[in-house]
Amino acid sequence: MRSTARFAAPVLTIFLAVALGACTGKNAAPTYDTANVQRGKIVARVTATGTLSALVTVQVGTQVSGRVAQLMVDYNSTVKKGEVLAKIDPQLFEAAVESAKANAMQADGQLAQAKANAQIAQLTYERNKQLIEKKLVAQSDVDTAKANADGTAAAVKAAEGQLAQAKAQLHQAQVNLDYTTISSPIDGTVISRAVDVGQTVAASLSAPTIFTIAQDLAKMQVDTNVAEADVGKLQPGMPASFTVDAYPGENFRGTIRQIRNAAQTVSNVVTYDAVIDVSNDALKLRPGMTANVTFVYAQVDDALKVPNAALRFRPAGSERGAGGGPGMAGGGGGGQGGQGGGHHWHHDGGANPSEVAGQTAQPDGGKPHDTKTLYVLRAGQPAPVQVAVGITDGTSTEIVSGGLNEGDAVITDSSADGAPAKPGQGAQRMGRLF
Repeated sequence: MRSTARFAAPVLTIFLAVALGACTGKNAAPTYDTANVQRGKIVARVTATGTLSALVTVQVGTQVSGRVAQLMVDYNSTVKKGEVLAKIDPQLFEAAVESAKANAMQADGQLAQAKANAQIAQLTYERNKQLIEKKLVAQSDVDTAKANADGTAAAVKAAEGQLAQAKAQLHQAQVNLDYTTISSPIDGTVISRAVDVGQTVAASLSAPTIFTIAQDLAKMQVDTNVAEADVGKLQPGMPASFTVDAYPGENFRGTIRQIRNAAQTVSNVVTYDAVIDVSNDALKLRPGMTANVTFVYAQVDDALKVPNAALRFRPAGSERGAGGGPGMAGGGGGGQGGQGGGHHWHHDGGANPSEVAGQTAQPDGGKPHDTKTLYVLRAGQPAPVQVAVGITDGTSTEIVSGGLNEGDAVITDSSADGAPAKPGQGAQRMGRLF
């Protein structure tokens, strides 16, 4: 009996400690993380990536096939309009020109011979017409002479056509010969060269690119990929800033010239090209650089702002429970939502403190503001407050109107340290002791 009493005393002590701990955990109030409502600047931005390029970029190719005989310019060379850039080996084309000249000369000689024959045939016909009047020749001789005259006249026209064709072939051969000299179509800078001396280029299907020339590197553009969700926030003429990896500490500025309507879909993401004009007087920017672009579409210098986490916070009692109805009703709900009595949230407005998916119209008739609900810590308890929100920078949101003042403590998160133990948990622990 004495040993049994010794054993029962520690067990009773442990049981009482477990029960006391369960009761203490059940009655402990939750703790809240808060942030003060502040005033400051809020800048709403859209970010995108893009690629730098010259305003005018020309790809210079060759119209004829052949071996590259000379290259007069190289990368970064400054060229003028009409300046010779390269030459294709002209020997085959010079031979073609000589052959076309010979064919033209031959056609010219055949035309002269046809004209002489036509003149003789016409004279013979005229003579026979005079002789037929004197009954000195037969009518058949006159008819034959007329047919010969008409035939030789037609031969003259055919010879003229052959001469014109030969001249056209000569002109084509001369043009091909001229194409062996490749000249710059614009003033600019060579930013790419695709061939070397001795390389053979084939222009049978399309003109191969030999050089790429940028007209003026002091004026460039950025082609950005703006997501469809953000493209409505941008307008032509809006300022933009960007950085490049080559100069990470320097911001470059530009202006939106146009937002192109052609959509581009990459990995099921629809984007639009917002073209930005950029001044590059220092020539730091180079074609092909990747630009990290920021568009500022709204800014408030002295805004009443709260952290975005405050707009997302909802206390456990504000949601509908499993067995006790809405936690806002408080009282007798015994399920998860009621939390065994729950908390009673009170506020002056009387509206449902859950987030209101509504809008508040501006007095001036502008774009309405979204209405949100956040919670302010008052007397140690969360009190819901409805506010009209404005722009956001991704971290903080502007409060346009509502029952908030600078310095109010808005709740951003709550701690679960005071959560009650699950029913029966103490009995299970005690059962394991025996």
